[in-house]
Amino acid sequence: IFCVHGGLSPSITTLDQIRSIDRKQEVPHDGPMCDLLWSDPEDTQGWGVSPRGAGYLFGSDVVSQFNSTNNIDIICRAHQLVMEGYKWHFNETVLTVWSAPNYCYRCGNVAAILQLDENLQREFTIFEAAPQDVRGIPTKRPVIDYFL
Repeated sequence: IFCVHGGLSPSITTLDQIRSIDRKQEVPHDGPMCDLLWSDPEDTQGWGVSPRGAGYLFGSDVVSQFNSTNNIDIICRAHQLVMEGYKWHFNETVLTVWSAPNYCYRCGNVAAILQLDENLQREFTIFEAAPQDVRGIPTKRPVIDYFL
């Protein structure tokens, strides 16, 4: 299982290439590191332009090649809101897990956690947002004149 925030990059074919990326830097506006953070799976073939303005859209053929080259079964990612908490793509070769319930206090989505046992058996836990009256939402403070 390969875990990544966003997805794949057309500049990367092996996990060793990812290991060689200097991650102690600001995220660049383009390139492999940017792609790993901002790319998304799409029901298409090949690579596509991402509407986000960063990263790429990638299809099932890209995933199939990457997984085969690197001897992995699943790419596990987050990065996209999933109303049901998790979503499989491309015949269970890519999994999106979203773990922020009621995103931005307005989306009404549930969240999920994926647990794997020592045999990589999967178990999903689905949860809802905490009720409004028990949430730790900070109280609004008066705006200081300095910021006006």
